[in-house]
Amino acid sequence: MAAARSDLGTDREPATLAAAEPTDQRLAKGARSRASIARHAADVASVEGLNGVTIGKLATDLGLSKSGIATLFGSKESLQLAAVQAGREVFIAQVITPSLDEPRGRTRVRAMVDRWFDHITGAVFPGGCFRTAALTEFDSKPGPVRDALAADHNEWLSFLAKEIRKGQELGELPAADPDCLAFQLDAVITAANTARQLGDEAKVAMARTIAAQLLGE
Repeated sequence: MAAARSDLGTDREPATLAAAEPTDQRLAKGARSRASIARHAADVASVEGLNGVTIGKLATDLGLSKSGIATLFGSKESLQLAAVQAGREVFIAQVITPSLDEPRGRTRVRAMVDRWFDHITGAVFPGGCFRTAALTEFDSKPGPVRDALAADHNEWLSFLAKEIRKGQELGELPAADPDCLAFQLDAVITAANTARQLGDEAKVAMARTIAAQLLGE
């Protein structure tokens, strides 16, 4: 890190002082601002869709200047991609990472499924599951945003299938095609997210029962 400034008591112009701020501190501040804006963009997208994420709206919501947000992201598509990344990071932090503390096999898979349900039924995003909403919106719209969403979704299902396969090898999960089982769980929990948004808690509970049955419980 650059040496601390020794000229704060001088009458230098604020702009000059800003330029003297250590580069790594400015970069860290910019990264924090970018992360905060991207997270809000994911919140907005969960309700209004990624197409509802605009530099103007975020500037109004967050009390920032349009030029400041434009400087950080450059374009609406870059902002949408940042929102996708933010949604991915939230999902990893809430569903995957804590589940990895559980022993591999049924216990870990069950933990991931339970946390997945908690992710859609909790107040993580105001419009429910960000990933589900974004995939539905962009599944027929070719381009970088769709590619990022598809890659994230496929990576998650592949990871889940791998954990299911390990549980089967340990004799703790039903003998079924792991990729098919991961796909079925995804379909059930996606349906539960829709039911949750419609206020149908009975169908959310039904989805939990189906997921348990798929896991041989």
